[in-house]
Amino acid sequence: DLAHIPKDDAKTFEMMQTADTIGVFQIESRAQMATLPRLKPKCFYDVVIEVAIIRPGPIQGDMVHPYLARRAEKEAVTYFDERLKPVLERTLGVPLFQEQMLKIAMIMANFSGDEAEELRRALSFHRSEERMNKVSVKLREAMARNQVAPEVIEKVLHSITSFALYGFPESHAISFAILAYGSAYLKVHRPAEFYASLINNQPMGFYTPATIVKDARRHGVKVKPVCVAQSEWNCTVIADDTIRLGFCVVNGLQREHADDFLRERKERPFSSLEDFRKRAVLLTKDELRRLANLGALNCFAEHRRAAMWKVEETPYDDLLDRGTLGSAGCQPANASPARTCGSLPQTSATRASDRDGSVRQAAGRGRLAACAPQNQSSPLPRMTLPERVRADYEVMDLTTGPHPMKLVRAQLPDIWQAIDLAQAKHGSIVRIAGNVICRQRPGTAKGFVFISLEDETGVSNAIVTPDLFEETRLLVTEEPFLVIEGEVQNTDNVVLIKAQKIFPLISEGLVGSESHDFH
Repeated sequence: DLAHIPKDDAKTFEMMQTADTIGVFQIESRAQMATLPRLKPKCFYDVVIEVAIIRPGPIQGDMVHPYLARRAEKEAVTYFDERLKPVLERTLGVPLFQEQMLKIAMIMANFSGDEAEELRRALSFHRSEERMNKVSVKLREAMARNQVAPEVIEKVLHSITSFALYGFPESHAISFAILAYGSAYLKVHRPAEFYASLINNQPMGFYTPATIVKDARRHGVKVKPVCVAQSEWNCTVIADDTIRLGFCVVNGLQREHADDFLRERKERPFSSLEDFRKRAVLLTKDELRRLANLGALNCFAEHRRAAMWKVEETPYDDLLDRGTLGSAGCQPANASPARTCGSLPQTSATRASDRDGSVRQAAGRGRLAACAPQNQSSPLPRMTLPERVRADYEVMDLTTGPHPMKLVRAQLPDIWQAIDLAQAKHGSIVRIAGNVICRQRPGTAKGFVFISLEDETGVSNAIVTPDLFEETRLLVTEEPFLVIEGEVQNTDNVVLIKAQKIFPLISEGLVGSESHDFH
């Protein structure tokens, strides 16, 4: 209950101050994470400001750096006009909220309540440039009549017109801050529930489930793999520090088919892979292969390939799934008499019929049991660790195994790990590498591109100049793994690599998650 969690939890603010906010609502972006160590939230209203300050309006209005400098006592708090001190004192003389803009107009231009409402509509009405220009002219003339100094008029107009690009009402920021603080509190105090809920509600936020799983493990949460004997559709919390992945993360598995065998399991646990296959009658051969490939059938087999071998023991299931083998006795032309497979056609009527057991058993016999398993052990070797990681990404776009970068770390002796960059000397030249998890080219960044690379220890961030981006556009936008060489910019415990050279990271079998790209 967000209304009753403590609003002054020290551990929650400590996590924010270190920008440990992957998955935390509203404060998980690269820009927010770069601001948090500078702003150092210490109370709830600081979170309100953090939510509001990283918006195009405050950024374009040159409000971010003055606020942070004043907060760090590197710059004196000043006001456009001393009459504005009651309005701007709480935000250190920097206008951040829509309500402040309206009060500034009422004080500096003697705007009436109706005129302030007209300004509010201009700020909110689909960012209408024409409407904003009309109000700006009126505001300028009114301030001049009120004998406001010309330089102050320009500052006020610059703030208000920039704010029109996109800025928050304070009430909106407070509402978002409640959710941001609540998310952070849960990440600190109930991490298993936090991460399970995040994965269950994908897609959302800045990060893929692969990154969320790795962040969970870095925070001491054990992530158990998908298992047909243990998993539910959603990820579940099975201990204070442990979650079990659900079937929702399996690409190509239909919810209806999973719900069907979960009902069967609830009635009676599966005793073997053969029992599972007979009773999970809605599963297609492709879905069975996917479950075997990711290890979800390992509860019935020694290893993944052993499960895959058993899945393939019935050679004509693909034809049965497609309905090309119909009545009993039908068989492919080249089938030997010993391998003749009878079948009961699977229709929508039979699938929707009463589940008293007879139809299900007949369907099971028709699709699976008619071709009796050979019950011989698999001649296939176990998957290697890299093969298991690749299989995980192919089926789930994530892995409960090691991060792909850990598998190639021995080949990268000169590459800094993300966790070590805090010790890098400002101005030094380093190389970083990882799976590209985020690319950003915001309109407020004047052509600069921001890249986030993930390795087995965390996330590192690089900035690419417009010229370098044009030289390496295809590389930057298409390669899933990159090596970036550049200059360390370490300011206020925020580390950024200013890229000078960019290379693809190519290694046999290297596979990772897709990037979330924003413009």
